Amino acid sequence: MDRVDIIKQPIINELEAFRELFITSLKNDNPLLDNVLSYIKKRSGKMMRPILVMLIAKAYGTIDDSVRHVALSLEMLHTASLVHDDVVDESTERRGQQSVNAVYNNKLSVLVGDYILATCLKHAALTGNIKLVELVSNLGQDLSLGEVIQLANLSNKQFSEDDYFNVIRRKTAALFTAAAECGAVAVGASEKDVKSAAAFGEMLGIAFQIKDDIFDYFDDNTIGKPTGNDMIEGKLTLPAIYVLNKMNDKSLNELALRIRAMEATKDEINSFVETVKKEGGIEYAEKIMHDYRNKALAILPEYISQDIRSSLTAYIDYVIDRNK
Repeated sequence: MDRVDIIKQPIINELEAFRELFITSLKNDNPLLDNVLSYIKKRSGKMMRPILVMLIAKAYGTIDDSVRHVALSLEMLHTASLVHDDVVDESTERRGQQSVNAVYNNKLSVLVGDYILATCLKHAALTGNIKLVELVSNLGQDLSLGEVIQLANLSNKQFSEDDYFNVIRRKTAALFTAAAECGAVAVGASEKDVKSAAAFGEMLGIAFQIKDDIFDYFDDNTIGKPTGNDMIEGKLTLPAIYVLNKMNDKSLNELALRIRAMEATKDEINSFVETVKKEGGIEYAEKIMHDYRNKALAILPEYISQDIRSSLTAYIDYVIDRNK
């Protein structure tokens, strides 16, 4: 049994019902739309965010239709954001496979992303819980704002960890925060438990994003992007920000600004990557990632069941140990 199977163990039956709902929601009578939706279904990942919704829900109550609908709503929002992000970033690969816009085109990708977003709103409404609708809506705003802030940072001449964390809290971490918070709200958990769940999700999401940022420094086709891809797109992440502040080297800072402006050559980016690795950027990011892992586990209340605690521990360990 691999780690993901261990994570899913307490919700194995509920997850199967969720998968059926997911498959049904991505069907349409229009042949062209259905064709694109089928392609997206085939490329769907491990459903880590819906799994988190259901684990948290089961920690505080019983999984019912409202839990499944909000889990699906969040997964639809996540999926729509990825489809749109690939258009914005002009990406041709996602998880080692061709992106939707690469297989079809930008126009169709945007339209299908909009359709999936509408599906997200439909399932949020089907929960019958206005608080869950509000949380899903807030997440949509956070994801968009995170992208705008990241775009604005391309002209930022400072290398600030605060700016970095501000972006990821509104992007990757926001998804995990919402997943955990929605799971608790859907089963009527106390206000204290809802806050704890949201904090757990945020710490988990930050650790997840730091791990993704570390991947960018190693050439591995399994993650679906080449080394330095973030920097090709003008993004400087935690390992680089740490080294830039540690060294405070004028020529390195100038190169970093050229990377942000997307004016650096591939050779310059490769040289920058090697400098960051040599100067301890990866080790620093790994330390921060493990700090967030420990903070997340410390937040979990003592009274949740041992099987759920074990699954959530396995979940966050999977996040920081994964190889893609």
